[in-house]
Amino acid sequence: MLNWQCLTFGELTTTQLYALVQARINVFVVEQNCPYPELDDKDTQACARHLLGYENGDIVAYARLLPPGLSYPSVSIGRVLTTSQCRGSGQGYTLIEKALAYCAEYWPEQDIEIGAQEHLAGFYGKFGFTPTSTMYLEDGIPHIDMKLTC
Repeated sequence: MLNWQCLTFGELTTTQLYALVQARINVFVVEQNCPYPELDDKDTQACARHLLGYENGDIVAYARLLPPGLSYPSVSIGRVLTTSQCRGSGQGYTLIEKALAYCAEYWPEQDIEIGAQEHLAGFYGKFGFTPTSTMYLEDGIPHIDMKLTC
């Protein structure tokens, strides 16, 4: 079982910030062999939330929760990851469940939009997300926009 925290940028310690950026770079840049500008200034926005899942003191699951208007017209969930040590354990499902619960808490009765890697469309579909775009390439990786309607 993971321990969870959902914090604003200002609430993150420098150690937490380092660990979450390291996890994001390890998964999105190194594992996926995709050099791109990982830091996009959305992390520091006052109403952005960082959902951290810890196992034995290490971040093994993460998602960034953003208010309406920052990435999409609706609330959005992005930078969703589980580390290689955590994959296959079902914690990805728990991560999305937690992300949805926190979105409902911070931005009640709001639709949620995501830019999902295309191969994960079925995974997100299990939570009620439906496609709203055709496939597009983002940093060389096939993506699809999806939406969960309240």
